[in-house]
Amino acid sequence: MAMPWGSRTHPRPSPGNLREIAERVEGATGLRVEIVGGKLVMSPTPCGKHVGVVSQLRQQIGTDLPEGLGAYEVSSIALPEDPDDYVTPDLIVLPMEWEDDDDWLAAPEDAALAVEVISQSEKSREIRDKADWYAVAGVAVLLVVDPRKGTWALHTHPDNGAYRDVLPGKFGEPVPLPPPLGFEVATDRFPLYGDSPRAGRGTRS
Repeated sequence: MAMPWGSRTHPRPSPGNLREIAERVEGATGLRVEIVGGKLVMSPTPCGKHVGVVSQLRQQIGTDLPEGLGAYEVSSIALPEDPDDYVTPDLIVLPMEWEDDDDWLAAPEDAALAVEVISQSEKSREIRDKADWYAVAGVAVLLVVDPRKGTWALHTHPDNGAYRDVLPGKFGEPVPLPPPLGFEVATDRFPLYGDSPRAGRGTRS
């Protein structure tokens, strides 16, 4: 789930102090905080199935990557020339030199693949905004996996703020990753979201 920062209780911060506020929120709450299109976006701790999809993807992708590339979690990328506008994909494929980098923001042009696994409460508009952000940044390939519906979408060829090509698919159909990756990712074991057995605890009288 991604929640834009802005309500009667929490007014939207001014652009000049977004990074400072993002760092404060992360430190105080432990939530993942991104700055997408000039707005703070917070993501709560993902559910087990979300984590499971990311784990499956990392295992598959990490096994078949060409030499010199690695698959990483908890790594962020920024808009070119704007380090105060950044996202943290669930998984990202970068050159292995990233492991020796002192910076915490990778260059979007270095990303061979970014993966976003949709959270249970994420809204369609938030998903579209995030995909547009990746296109504006120039990330070559974006894979969006949606365990709510059992679908995936492979976005390629970013051009003028949007991806020209979007290949849709369903769980059970392999994802054909383009070069330099050039292999397929199996989706038949990806789980669908259901009702959390803990969500209703404490609500009975």
